[in-house]
Amino acid sequence: MTETVLLVGGGGREHAIARALADSDCSLYAAAGNRNPGIARLADGFETVETTDPSAVTSYAESVDATLAVVGPEAPLEAGVADALDDAGVYAFGPQAEEARIETDKGFQRRFMARNDIPGLPDFEEFTDTEAACAYIDEYDGDLVVKPAGLTGGKGVRVIGDQVTAEEAKAYIRESEHDRLVLEERLVGEEFTVQALVANGDVRVTPAVQDHKRAYEGDEGPNTGGMGSYSDATLELPFMDRADYLAAVEILEATVEALDGYKGVLYGQFMLTADGVNVVEFNARFGDPEAMNTLPVLETDPLDVLVSAREGESLPQLQFQSGATVCKYAVPDGYPTDPDAGAKVQIDPESAGDARLFYASVDERDDGIYTTTSRSFAVVGIADSITDAEAITTDALQRAGTEGLRVRWDIGTPDLVQSRIDHMAELRGE
Repeated sequence: MTETVLLVGGGGREHAIARALADSDCSLYAAAGNRNPGIARLADGFETVETTDPSAVTSYAESVDATLAVVGPEAPLEAGVADALDDAGVYAFGPQAEEARIETDKGFQRRFMARNDIPGLPDFEEFTDTEAACAYIDEYDGDLVVKPAGLTGGKGVRVIGDQVTAEEAKAYIRESEHDRLVLEERLVGEEFTVQALVANGDVRVTPAVQDHKRAYEGDEGPNTGGMGSYSDATLELPFMDRADYLAAVEILEATVEALDGYKGVLYGQFMLTADGVNVVEFNARFGDPEAMNTLPVLETDPLDVLVSAREGESLPQLQFQSGATVCKYAVPDGYPTDPDAGAKVQIDPESAGDARLFYASVDERDDGIYTTTSRSFAVVGIADSITDAEAITTDALQRAGTEGLRVRWDIGTPDLVQSRIDHMAELRGE
């Protein structure tokens, strides 16, 4: 039987998923709130819908006779889109809303880890009272991280001792009007991500990736949805060893064992510290940009994973091209605090050369593609080394031009990667 796959979501992550499925023996349809031109050119059909409306997504799935679905972003998962698709007989590769709480409710996430003895749990407390949270900051012996309990698109966290002072953190808490907050110990080290494809109790892991959240070069400025990322030609990253990677995998496996019936992607954001691997957070879907590092080097047919998941079979072991990747996002000038929309995007798949282009939040008009106020597009280089992959990415961006756009050029450069290695060596006393 030829499968019909519905892809939910219209960002760079979903463009990467669409491209990974493009060579599979399936018909691909897409539903998103924005019309991503890259996805639209790969799909047999594209419908503009409100992706947090389970009824609208399910109606479109039924209209195209979808047999499988992949839910990309976190907001539709929180809204119960996977639940509705499953109830309609369309197997959704994505957790139902209750299981997606591992991402969508940070208080639940930490309580879940504590209740199930999941390794890597930092000190934490949850607050519904603003002044009690501020008093905890005054009393705590050390720096803290302030996290709204709900979804904030990667932009709600404040780190005392890095981004803000204790007084600024308390001002943020008082002004933000969040109903619930999680305050947890600040972990010092190097962050990395391991993403896993999960179904039927199986956990199939992917290479580690390091994302760069801060807006400006040198890890300065406010947090963003992610300015870019890199992976190495091995499972681990240059500042890690294989034991560090396997420790992260063990945490993911313990989490899946405790999350009975979980299906979809489980993304672990980890901090490698002098004392080992700790959990920064879990996400219930592919990362954006990390999907753009992982999926282009995946040699296993993703459709085989989806079908095995639906049929209750063991998931295939994942095979990856032995290549390093570097992803850099181009964002509108002023992003993320005061972005300017309307710059014409001068790059297309042909002018990207050896790099791969993934569109994110753009506006396609009769005379071309233009930026909106969110991340515009990502360019990914693949090569034998991080340095060579970075050169491919940079070359594509420089040739295409970035007028009206901003890029973190330092991502994946030898100096920045070496600084990560040196940082971990210092923390470990090497």
